[in-house]
Amino acid sequence: MNSNVHIPGYDFGSKSLPPSPISLEELRALEQACGFDNNAREQLRKAAVVLAPHAEDLVDKWRSIIAQHAEMKQVFFGPDGQPDETYKAAVKKRFVQWVIDACEREHDQAWLDYQQEIGKRHTPAKKNQTDAAHTGDVVPLRYLIAFSAVVSTTIRPILDDAEYSTFEKAEIQDAWTKSMLLHLALWTQPYVAACLW
Repeated sequence: MNSNVHIPGYDFGSKSLPPSPISLEELRALEQACGFDNNAREQLRKAAVVLAPHAEDLVDKWRSIIAQHAEMKQVFFGPDGQPDETYKAAVKKRFVQWVIDACEREHDQAWLDYQQEIGKRHTPAKKNQTDAAHTGDVVPLRYLIAFSAVVSTTIRPILDDAEYSTFEKAEIQDAWTKSMLLHLALWTQPYVAACLW
């Protein structure tokens, strides 16, 4: 596990993070709703072996897809209408670490608190604050949801090259997809009224 990672703005486990308004009981109910069980946890550990070495490549692939969509890439643009390369570089490091964390981290209170922080950093509540940037103030929720399909499916070529059986690869893909949807469900909380979430 990458417990000694030093990435600016990567606050996993920090005492400065407020506790998530989502309880561990609600988290367990969400895990149950998407079928994220002990087998899925075990499959993600297998996924870590093949995905962690390719985490940066995955993020580069995802960002190349974002760059092809005018509305999506705007979240990285500054007031001058140009991409903020400093902001993009800072966010990338945390995104790469997220791939590794998604495979390796236990779903405990620290993990839950950090998912809340990630969600907030996509909304006007905290976007740009971590990096003192001046890009758009929100990642529209519709794109956060829609792009989860890309994040879920683009691991397939990496799995195809892995030395796992066809069955194991399918199990890993299923676990990754469940994990992505679980993350997404948590990240949506800062976007909506508590009574609707």
